[in-house]
Amino acid sequence: MRDRDERPVPPSALFRRLVLINGLVFTVGTLVLAVSPATVSSPVLVTEVPVLIIGLIVILAANALLVRSSLAPLDALTAVMQRVDLLRTGDRLSDKGNGDLAHLITTFNAMLDRLEAERSESSAHALAAQEAERQRIARELHDEIGQSLTVVLLGLKRTVDRAPEELREELHASQESVRACLDEVRLVARRLRPGVLADLGLHSALIALSTEFSQVSGIPVTRKVDSGLSGLSEDTELVIYRIAQESLTNITRHARASTVTLSLGEHGGRLTLSVTDDGRGGVMKEGAGIRGMRERALLIGARLTVTSSPGSGTEVRLLLPG
Repeated sequence: MRDRDERPVPPSALFRRLVLINGLVFTVGTLVLAVSPATVSSPVLVTEVPVLIIGLIVILAANALLVRSSLAPLDALTAVMQRVDLLRTGDRLSDKGNGDLAHLITTFNAMLDRLEAERSESSAHALAAQEAERQRIARELHDEIGQSLTVVLLGLKRTVDRAPEELREELHASQESVRACLDEVRLVARRLRPGVLADLGLHSALIALSTEFSQVSGIPVTRKVDSGLSGLSEDTELVIYRIAQESLTNITRHARASTVTLSLGEHGGRLTLSVTDDGRGGVMKEGAGIRGMRERALLIGARLTVTSSPGSGTEVRLLLPG
């Protein structure tokens, strides 16, 4: 036998709710007919048909109204199911005032909590592996390919010094090509492994990032980065840096902007990162870049919002927990 304190499971609770509502409606209808002066003959007279139809309509309407209001929480629950996104946390349905459907709502909310925790944990492992792979590739680019290109560059320099005059122009061109490749390799290595972040801190890293962005894209960046940032964990600093980096990369690829503003500071008592451009805006579908930023934000319990209106540019805002 089931313990008396055990709460009824949702199917039996919903069944009892519907039986109770229907029983109540028909009981009230029977009592009304019993105390009313209306009578029904056998066979039914034509004058009695309207009375029966009106009584039936009233009973059905009352039953429909009560069932509809009783099952209204299921409509709200369905709406939450349709819009829920594990990358946008905190979307829950209150179980207060929902009677025996509260158990169903509580179970659904607990399922979302579990799924969000599992998603956050799996994202943390995936992003940690990604960062480790980036560092490995960056070391190989810098230590192996970079050194090999440096050796080639030095060899070309010695060859240019001993080459005949008619060959020096071509050798100089080859030398510049190798130097450009070496610079590109170093640039890619810095993007993969932000050494300045570990060496000089978040403030200097964001300044270096925005300066490099302006040099490559030709788009000026207005920086508003507080210099007094302290007490941030390594994970938080890395998340802020990566989201700023991805935001600037998206601007280069898609925005067609002429100016960019990057700010990091206290707003309303909470640390906020904002990357805003004056480009074409109109981001209708979130791609892998934005979803990757949302996953990173979840790692530190931050909230990421993307505001983009056609012709009005785009703002990526990261609101860190207080």
